[in-house]
Amino acid sequence: MEAIREWRVNCPYCGEAFETSIDCTLDNQEYIEDCYVCCRPILFEVTLESEDVFVTVRHENEV
Repeated sequence: MEAIREWRVNCPYCGEAFETSIDCTLDNQEYIEDCYVCCRPILFEVTLESEDVFVTVRHENEV
């Protein structure tokens, strides 16, 4: 698996799609990155299982 993968996500605020880079060298990750379109903070949750990558995005304050 490559160390960095490009991933297409939709902003949970404005709905616009954009590409972001996912670091596949770390197992489970949780971090905040601003939307490239509306600049609001998006919570990224990245889970790696074997060769599979799962990315979930949501509002920063969503439980």
